[in-house]
Amino acid sequence: MLFPVPDRVRDVRDAVHAFMTQRVEPAEPVLNAGGEESRDALRDLRRQAKEEGLWALGHPKELGGGGMPFLDYVYVNEVQGRSEWGQLALGTFTLQDSLMLHKYASPRWRERYLAPMVAGEVSPSFAMTEPSVAGSDPTGIRTTAELDGDEWVIRGRKWFTTGAADAAYTTVMCRTEQDPPSPHRAFSMIIVPTDTPGYRIVRETPVLGLHGGHYEVAYEDVRVPADNLLGPRGHGFVIAQDRLGPGRIFHCMRWLGQAQRAFELMCARLGVRTAFGEPLSAKQLMQKHVFDSYTEIQAARLLTLQAAERIDAGDQARIEIGAIKVVGARMLHNVIDRAIQVHGAAGLTDDLPLSRMYRHAREGRIYDGPDEVHIQSTARRILKVATG
Repeated sequence: MLFPVPDRVRDVRDAVHAFMTQRVEPAEPVLNAGGEESRDALRDLRRQAKEEGLWALGHPKELGGGGMPFLDYVYVNEVQGRSEWGQLALGTFTLQDSLMLHKYASPRWRERYLAPMVAGEVSPSFAMTEPSVAGSDPTGIRTTAELDGDEWVIRGRKWFTTGAADAAYTTVMCRTEQDPPSPHRAFSMIIVPTDTPGYRIVRETPVLGLHGGHYEVAYEDVRVPADNLLGPRGHGFVIAQDRLGPGRIFHCMRWLGQAQRAFELMCARLGVRTAFGEPLSAKQLMQKHVFDSYTEIQAARLLTLQAAERIDAGDQARIEIGAIKVVGARMLHNVIDRAIQVHGAAGLTDDLPLSRMYRHAREGRIYDGPDEVHIQSTARRILKVATG
């Protein structure tokens, strides 16, 4: 199968690529440093993106976004992924949450949060993972929500709630059913505004030494109205799968952008660095780094676009999504690792973006489901098809 960039997408993709390479990537040292200067820099990038028609391209038009079809958007999402700041600068960080809210929330919550969220005026957060429960088996979630009159009372603890400190609300996965028809029907999602009494941020959890805004949050008798329920009772996992499927493809496309950037840095280094009287590009082992990286990127790109094509056609594409989640994360790690090796000592420093990219790449093999779970579940689905 061939997946050239469609003509209808090329101009906007080129514009996003230019925005990323000419504005976002040069601003990374300031953005990574944090503080008020970082926030000012991000606000300025967002202003520029809105002025140039590059803001929230993947959000539906009725929500104030660009309305790009899913398969078109993944081409744009790849180049946006060259920097971890791309989503925030271009207004797509909230895409999964806005789609979830639009489809499942009550009219009151859609009216309160959707338009401001797409405009970048408020941000959401999502709480599923718990410190005492294996993330590979989320049916063990212990956070509970019980109806008391017309209110839910939530008790428990979550962590890796990204952006909780700045979020307007958190969507919380809770155990609400005591006698469900199946283990996966015991859970529901509930919207909790972050200013609700009992919502307490315990700490920010650094990940591989990076402060990426991942928080541990305690829910101490948190009370919210009954209509804060997202979708029907017991449908938390249905909503989660609806959210995570396309989201995993978005991850994989951004990983391709990161890998492509690392690949470009590696090739440039090979052309200018000399050792033992000749450029590194003349060394056969270095050439193997180029070959392996090129083929892995291309293979992951085709698998990702195939999965996106299936989603666009209305298929759940669970085999394709499971496969690319594993292959894409491995590819990203491998390509960045080779780029660091080619740069030698410089690759280990923060003079280049590679060390930060490398640490984020390692996260990809765990979040949204660890490799082992995707390998097992995907293999089972393939065998089921193969054996009838």
